[in-house]
This record gives sequence, C-alpha cells and structure tokens, in this order.
Amino acid sequence: MKIMRLITVFTTSLLFLIACVEDPHRDVIAITNVTVINADRDNLEKQTVVFAEDQIISVEPTDKEISDVSRVIDGTGKYLIPGLWDMHVHLTYDDAFTEDMPSLFLAYGVTSVRDTGGLIHKIKPVVERMRAVDANSPRVYFSGPLLDGELVVYDGGLVPEIGSKNSDIEMAEKTVSMLNREGVDFIKIYEMVSPEVFTALSEAASKYNLPIAAHVPLSMTASIAGPEVDSMEHLRNVELDCAFNSAELHEERLGVLNSHEEVAGLTLRSSLHTMQRLPAIKNYDEEKCNRTMDNLKSTIQVPTLRLNSFSMYPGYEREDWQSVLDNVPEGAKEKWILATNDWFEQKKDQDWYGSEFAKWSLELTGRMNKRGVPIGAGTDTPIGYALPGYSLHTELEFLVEAGLSPIEALYAATIRPAEFFSLQDKMGTIEPNKVADMVLLDANPTEDIRNTRQINLVISKGKVLFPKDLIDKD
Repeated sequence: MKIMRLITVFTTSLLFLIACVEDPHRDVIAITNVTVINADRDNLEKQTVVFAEDQIISVEPTDKEISDVSRVIDGTGKYLIPGLWDMHVHLTYDDAFTEDMPSLFLAYGVTSVRDTGGLIHKIKPVVERMRAVDANSPRVYFSGPLLDGELVVYDGGLVPEIGSKNSDIEMAEKTVSMLNREGVDFIKIYEMVSPEVFTALSEAASKYNLPIAAHVPLSMTASIAGPEVDSMEHLRNVELDCAFNSAELHEERLGVLNSHEEVAGLTLRSSLHTMQRLPAIKNYDEEKCNRTMDNLKSTIQVPTLRLNSFSMYPGYEREDWQSVLDNVPEGAKEKWILATNDWFEQKKDQDWYGSEFAKWSLELTGRMNKRGVPIGAGTDTPIGYALPGYSLHTELEFLVEAGLSPIEALYAATIRPAEFFSLQDKMGTIEPNKVADMVLLDANPTEDIRNTRQINLVISKGKVLFPKDLIDKD
C-alpha cells in the first residue's frame, strides 16, 4: 500500500511538472499551511493545496517543498472546505433575482447549484450564460419545468409558471424525450401526477440515464414513490405515510382527487395539505414511520428546513437581516422591506411560534439522519425570502439544529449533491485531480457550523474571488 501511495504521489507530481512545462503561462496557485476539511474523513492540518485552472493538482503537508507556483495564499489559521452546493434553487422564479443570482451564490461560497424547476425557454439562456467560459458563476445543473399532471400547480396564475402538463403516459414520454434533447441534467416530478404518469416519467428518465428529483405525488405515498426517485424535496407528503391511519387518509385524498370540480392545481393541492397535514402529524406512529424511513434509505431527502421552519424562525428576526436586505436586487427590495415591516406589525398580535409543520420537519430530519436516510442541503431560493447563497448557510444551521453534526451538514452540501449526479469522483472533496471549487474560511465550521459564513475567499473553477468584489454594487 505504501508503494502504491508513493507511485500515486510521483505520478501526480510528474503530470503537474509536465503541465507547467507545456504551458509556462498557466496560473498555478498554492494555499499554504491550511487545515483541509473534507466531510468524509478527518481534518488535515498544515496542508498546502496546489491548483491550476480548474483542477486541484496536489494536497501535501506544508513542510514539503513546492516549486513552479505563480501565487501563494497564506492559509495559516484558516480552513479550506470544498465548494458548497445549493440542491434546490429556482433561477427564473423571480426575474428581479435572475441576473444577480450567480454573483450572490459565489459571494457566499456556493459554487454549484441544482435548478429544480423552470420553463425551458427561460432557463436555457440563463444556463448558457452561466456556463460561458468567462462567466463568474456557479456550476449549474437544471431540470427544466416541474413535471405535473392534468392539473398544474405552478401554472402562471397566482404563482409563476414553472410547471408543465403531463396528462397521460404518451405525453409524459414525449416530455422527457424533449427535455433530454434540450440537455437537462435531471427531471423534476411534481405533486399532481397520477401513478401511471409517475411511472411513465420515471421509466423515460431511466432510458436517458437522467436522475429524478420529486415531490411525493398526492396520488401516491412516500414509501411507494420514494424508492423510484433519486431525491425527494421538502419532506412533502411524508407525514401522511408516518400516521397510524395513513391508509384512511390516503383514501380520503384519492377521493378528493378523483371527484373534485374544475379547480386550479394550486388550489386543490393547497386544500389537501391544509386538510390532511396536521391530522397526519398528530397521528404520528413511530413504528410505521420507521418502516417508511427504511424505504427511503436510497433516496436523498432535501428538507429545505429554512423554508419549512420559516413560521417558527423567520429570517426577519435574524440579527443580520439588514445586511440581507442590502443585497436584495432593487427589483425585489421594496417588496421584501414591506414584508419585513408587515411581519413585525403582525407579530405584536399573533403567536408565530406554534407551527406544527416546522417542528415536525426538524424532528423528522433528525430521525431520518439517525435512521441512515441521506440528507442533502437545499433552500428553494428565492422563494420564501431566501437570499441566494446566504440562505444555504441558514439551511446548514437548521440541519445542525435538527440533529446533524456540523460535519454531516457539510456532507449534505458538498458530497451528497455530487452523489446525486454520480460526480463524486470529480467533486465534493479537496483531492488531486478534482475540480478547483473551494472556500477558504477564517474559522472552523466543524466546531460551529455558523463559521461557514466566515468566508475569506472563494475559488470557483480555479478562479480566486472575494465576496466583497462579487456583491459590491458601487
């Protein structure tokens, strides 16, 4: 084993030297004397990390001599983590945010994002701009529209249009084929699909080797739908499967779905959530929920706790909320300020801290983690007053409050997203030959997850960027 390690080190060093000889103008950067933190192993202290362009060249103890380096960054007393992901964003949900989102993400150390719903004609130009060679932008992976059923929740009525209709098997198959031609990285199945359409979408995605993100459809249960997809979002509809009377609740739900009068998808979905969510939570059955969680051990859960818990822990109450408002794009800032003022006025007369779903989300996430269900970090930004980038750090804090350790929360935002796309051999950890996405922190996030906010600089695709430069509007 020692011989193999020596061969690996020698080979890596040789390739590095060859690359430098071939391109003497290549910008080779070293971060010295830094503590390297990967979420799947012990911390490495006093390391020198060398990278060039979009590749990590070496990770070696600082006492080893380095040469042919064009720039040195002193990492003494600092901590280097892999670039963070936000697994649940909507780049085109609010036009006021779309242009500023890439720089905001990077300013907060988010170097990769998974867009989980946008119409193709709107999202593709955004993705193309973000993927341009000279763009300062996170890596972006997109799904296209929310794939809904005969009724579409996000139909452009009371909410933005980011969903599409899939009323039968043939339409579902054609939709996935079209999305594959458009170059999507995965698909997103939504709540109003029938079981037959769900199966058709799932099988079509498998045909094209596309991962699947999903809400649990209202016509199905988490135990049935969950194992067929690669990630589930918001813990939505899991509460029903954890109730002792889940069969009765599900029959009630199917009755409404099969007999409703002409109604908007948003209205029908919301009425079912209102009618059944709290009764299901109150009828929690531990043994039944354990069986449900065991069925989800191969499905990443993206709980978006900062969204689910907003009624109990609103962002408006954070001490740094004014700095959040300062970074909200002008097209949305007035709306956010008014919402903040309205909330503080209403708070005088209302109890905002009795949200059963908020408590349930935190408790269930902790139970899932202990049970071995994989957890991923996502925010649903900009929905629910979530500032891009900033909100990911809030999500990490909620994951820790739910029961994850700081290193487990980091795993949820670094390695787990890479696993969703089967990219863990290219990204998610700081190792030779992996992409050069990293965040240099001034404090140790394994001691306090809030230290992920203490960003010194960000490395995205090998570029060294400073937060102030990314968000300074002057």
